[in-house]
Amino acid sequence: MEFAVPQSLKIEHEELHEELAKAVKEGGNIGDAAKAVEEVLEPHFVKEEDYALPPLGLLPRLADGKVTPEMVDALKMTNKLKLELGQMLEEHKAIVRALKVLADAAKKEKKMEYQQFADKLIQHAQNEEEILYPTAILIGEYLKLKLK
Repeated sequence: MEFAVPQSLKIEHEELHEELAKAVKEGGNIGDAAKAVEEVLEPHFVKEEDYALPPLGLLPRLADGKVTPEMVDALKMTNKLKLELGQMLEEHKAIVRALKVLADAAKKEKKMEYQQFADKLIQHAQNEEEILYPTAILIGEYLKLKLK
């Protein structure tokens, strides 16, 4: 069974990529800071789209009470997320540090759109830590119980 990142999250990631690319093109201190964000963010996004977020695509079916044997494949992803959660959270800390440098550069250059972008991406990371990652892990735990 194939699992897909929920469309709303996919769109949000695409928008964040676009805004970051715009900041990189800005050049100067903002561009340099944005490149530093990009270096830590891109590999992290790959992990999220590989195994952290696809199990969330099961939520509508699970909420509707539909559990099928094919969903067992999601356990590989949720188990990997559970195992690597500490590393994912450390990556968030590195991303946030880089975003704070970007926000400072934007503030100094009075380019508030980039400071707002940095704040938005920090909030995005917090949302993942508080809601999305725990939910993906709970999906795995729920499937373990239901597929026994």
